[in-house]
Amino acid sequence: MLDKAMVKFCGKPRTKDKAMLEDSLNEKRKMMIRGTVALMKKNVLDMNDLTASLLDRVYELFGRGVSLQLISAVYADPANGMKGKLGKPANLEEWVTKIAPLSAGDVTFSVTFEWDESMGVPGAFMIKNKHHSQFYLKTVTLEDVPGHGRVHFVCNSWVYPMHRYKYDRVFFSNKTYLPCQMPVPLRVYREEELVNLRGDGKGMLKEWDRVYDYDFYNDLAMPEKGPDSHRPVLGGSLHCPYPRRGRTGRKPHKNDSKTESRLFLLNLNIYVPRDERFSQVKFSDFIAYSLKSLFQVLVPEIAALCDKTINEFDSFQDVLDLYEGGIKLPSDATIKKIRDCLPWELIRELVRNDGERLMKFPMPAVIKEDRSAWRSDEEFARETLAGVNPIIISRLEEFPPVSNLDPKEYGHQKSTITREHIECNMNGLTVEEALKQNKLFILNHHDAFMPYLGRINSTTTKTYATRTLFFLQDDDTLKPLAIELSLPNPQGDSHGAISKVFTPAEGGIEGSIWQLAKAYAAVNDSGYHQLISHWLNTHAVIEPFIIATHRQLSVVHPVHKLLHPHFRDTMNINALARQTLINAGGVLEVTVFPGKYAMEMSSAIYRNWVFTDQALPADLIKRGMAVPDSSSPHGLKLMIKDYPYAVDGLEIWSAIETWVTEYCTFYYPSNEAVKHDAELQSWWSEIKNEGHGDLKTHHGGRR
Repeated sequence: MLDKAMVKFCGKPRTKDKAMLEDSLNEKRKMMIRGTVALMKKNVLDMNDLTASLLDRVYELFGRGVSLQLISAVYADPANGMKGKLGKPANLEEWVTKIAPLSAGDVTFSVTFEWDESMGVPGAFMIKNKHHSQFYLKTVTLEDVPGHGRVHFVCNSWVYPMHRYKYDRVFFSNKTYLPCQMPVPLRVYREEELVNLRGDGKGMLKEWDRVYDYDFYNDLAMPEKGPDSHRPVLGGSLHCPYPRRGRTGRKPHKNDSKTESRLFLLNLNIYVPRDERFSQVKFSDFIAYSLKSLFQVLVPEIAALCDKTINEFDSFQDVLDLYEGGIKLPSDATIKKIRDCLPWELIRELVRNDGERLMKFPMPAVIKEDRSAWRSDEEFARETLAGVNPIIISRLEEFPPVSNLDPKEYGHQKSTITREHIECNMNGLTVEEALKQNKLFILNHHDAFMPYLGRINSTTTKTYATRTLFFLQDDDTLKPLAIELSLPNPQGDSHGAISKVFTPAEGGIEGSIWQLAKAYAAVNDSGYHQLISHWLNTHAVIEPFIIATHRQLSVVHPVHKLLHPHFRDTMNINALARQTLINAGGVLEVTVFPGKYAMEMSSAIYRNWVFTDQALPADLIKRGMAVPDSSSPHGLKLMIKDYPYAVDGLEIWSAIETWVTEYCTFYYPSNEAVKHDAELQSWWSEIKNEGHGDLKTHHGGRR
């Protein structure tokens, strides 16, 4: 009896001790983790929506705040599809009492998470915005996570109210993982995020949508303005191949089912994924600089007020006026007319408060000291190497220059420049000697423009296709030898070109004609720069890379992290370009000589675009501006030493190549590692077959 009593008596404390012990263990497991959240409220970036902050405070009072849930990178939840285990929601603190600054800047909030050992290390978090308005989430930082220390999340993303999404917003910690290295509990979240970014390809996309998808350039025409404003769809055909652009999902135009409907001309709220859009400061700068430079094109009525002849300079002094104080507006009435043409917020950067000057540009260095310096042959040649378009000049390897145009379609297009035209100005060398000594160079715009020249000249524009030959002198500078101006044969393209050659002259009629010949060559080069070197080769061709990167590479993928900073603002710039610059009647058509055929012509040139040729060393070798040389810096020997684009470019190229090689080698120690990266393989496949899919049938699959 005593033993039983003792057992019974002793058992009670042990049961109580066990419970106390379990409670103590649970308390140890359940700790509080303090976090800091940095964000920018909407009203900070949009002064026209100050009510957003007030409404959000009201939502807070009714318990509709901003909550975060940590996601375990260690332990999966069988009841949730083996996704990482979710912690308890924690709300941002002090939203109601914390006042956001009126100038752009971060606001920091505290958040306290209940932490349990069964969570392990958090590798992601889920955020729910129950407010009225969106905010820009910058970072989330957890301090003193037991057994791990500090955990940092770099977000840099707009978070809209949760009812705008059909899924939960998830952000990953600031770590980098190949797909096979991703912690298992986070893999489903990674895959779902990519699915969300791809969208379903349906419907008109809204500002809160985060969808990256492809479409053709079918939004450039303005059918409502008549036949002269029709434009072919670029992309999706052998006739007009083109890189893909971001899809907006707008409805077809009511007058043309093949054309996407357009927004009102001055409506710049064109869909791109919200995180791709300019910051408010960047957008203001874009508007100011664009309109300051191009207001005459955008609103011809303004040009008529400021000039006797619309879209033309009446004298060279008109050009100088742009640099010598701008164009003076004659009266307050004129300013009022301008304000009637454009919303004031779009022109406030153009006109001073006193309405004094409009369109003042910085003085070009070349004419600061000598107003006539631009006319010299030396400056003409220098700008070919060091001007805005130094990437077309090539070494002449065959004389006379030949054409790659199909003779069956375009007839005889071989150059008519003869040795008699140039040998008299080659310091005693013959053509053969100059070729052998790598002394002859050419700025060749003949083949690019000749197929379109007949149609271009059928409009108000009148121009030529040009070939310009240069001679490399002993002081490593170029001098022009001859300029060939060519036109299509009036009897038809198949009859070849009609060409005339002009050579340098100082004065008299010959000197004036030589100046005109240089002007036509410069017009060709300027147009090619804007249309091809700039728009096509640095904007249009890169957009498919941006779209594919977001669709196929997770934000934690090393290649995504490598590329993303270089893509900043590009999709937004391209979208605005389609609205006001490259559209029918837009800035590009009015300012470059191909006019309404500009974009169609860029499509023809894109047909021969090869990705691997874009590498600077490959480009220099292809143009004959350099030859491989293992003993020279960067493995190349330049044919012209004083070639700033190549000299500086190779330094930059080499630095980038070294850094990127080391970066990629860290994650990919072998080719097998590259082959087994499913995301990377899908990314490259989509770029080739979708983003640049029109080139699949060109140049033997070499893209």
